[in-house]
Amino acid sequence: MKRYAIIGLGSRSSMYTDALLTDFRHSGEMVAYCDTNQARMDYWNAFYLKKRDAKPVPTYKPAQFEQMIAENRVETVIVTSIDRTHDEYIVRAMNASCDVISEKPMTIDAPRCQRIIDTIAATGRKLTVTFNYRYSPRASKIRELIQSGVIGEVVSVHFEWLLDTRHGADYFRRWHRDKRNSGGLMVHKATHHFDVLNWWIASHPVTVFGMGKLAFYGRENAEKRGVSDFHDRGKPTEAVKNDPFSLDITEHTQLNALYGGAAEAEDGYIRDRSVFADGISIEDDMAVMVRYASGATMTYHLTAYSPWEGWRIAFNGTKGRLEAEIHENSYISGGTGDTNSRTADGTEEVEIHEPALIRVRPLWGKPYDVSVPENEGGHGGGDRRLLRDLFDPSDEIDPLGHAAGYRDGAYSILTGIAANLSFQTGQPVPVADLVQF
Repeated sequence: MKRYAIIGLGSRSSMYTDALLTDFRHSGEMVAYCDTNQARMDYWNAFYLKKRDAKPVPTYKPAQFEQMIAENRVETVIVTSIDRTHDEYIVRAMNASCDVISEKPMTIDAPRCQRIIDTIAATGRKLTVTFNYRYSPRASKIRELIQSGVIGEVVSVHFEWLLDTRHGADYFRRWHRDKRNSGGLMVHKATHHFDVLNWWIASHPVTVFGMGKLAFYGRENAEKRGVSDFHDRGKPTEAVKNDPFSLDITEHTQLNALYGGAAEAEDGYIRDRSVFADGISIEDDMAVMVRYASGATMTYHLTAYSPWEGWRIAFNGTKGRLEAEIHENSYISGGTGDTNSRTADGTEEVEIHEPALIRVRPLWGKPYDVSVPENEGGHGGGDRRLLRDLFDPSDEIDPLGHAAGYRDGAYSILTGIAANLSFQTGQPVPVADLVQF
């Protein structure tokens, strides 16, 4: 049974710890926690004792990282810490003879990326980056169709991703709002999108040009629209208690346990800042053009303040066109339900559901739709499939190649890193100038 430790015990960590305590307990064991905040580690130990009757695991601070690995005979470290620290723990784990599973993004800038590449070359250890979107049935179907040659060689792609004013807004109240922590949404969020596009067309970026701005969130934008009555922490006052942009973590049991109360007192991190407060250095509206090694080009747009969440993509090929539209969420009510919309008189909530659409338009042929199975679970059912591949992999050959290694992790972030540089300089950026493999 493989022995795992996890560094970074925020909300995302539970995907891995819960998996190793339930479906994959026969193949792996979580033997240690490591975090800057003791209250978070204590919470998870108490939570799993109550929920799963699991025995508490030892807890460590980052300064004890190597001690943790040695004392618990750790074989694989799972990195779910703040993005700017991913490279530190990947490198330290590999130098301590461990393999690594890292949450996306692999890291946030070119020097950190180079450090990881060099460490892999020096140690021979394995790094897996967890791109769960690859594993969703809808993404897999697109890969299968393109790989089969149904539209021929992909020549160009138009890709639009929209985050709604619940999910998208949350990046502007958390640590992600500081680009030094996250690399901005071009790295933290779009790494998903750039990776799955690289995977779909079996290529990697060569040249990137982009433009981005903070157009909706932030104090200046709010004041232009006449919004001024908000608290810096985002806590609802009597005047704004129904404001859909305001978050009170005391109303959310787990969020409050992980980031409020004792946790906040320990490290001073404020989880529920206002999305209209000062201190935001990331963009919320971004446009990017990319040329790939295959010769294909892509236009991409990411919007973080939409009433509708999901994505649309169109591939133009030498034999036809492939289109997809995926609805993930509609935050219309402005209330606690994120899939409901109220009627005009406010008396009834109506469920919003738009089935996934994948359509093939052959040259000189009749268009046809491709069925996509409905799936429950995070990221369109991708989370569960990813976990199985991580903790209980099959010996069967995967013809679609879902698993992502360090090169995939690097190329996904290099598109965003190059875009960030292009935002600053106004010039196209050659990806080969950023790192050396």
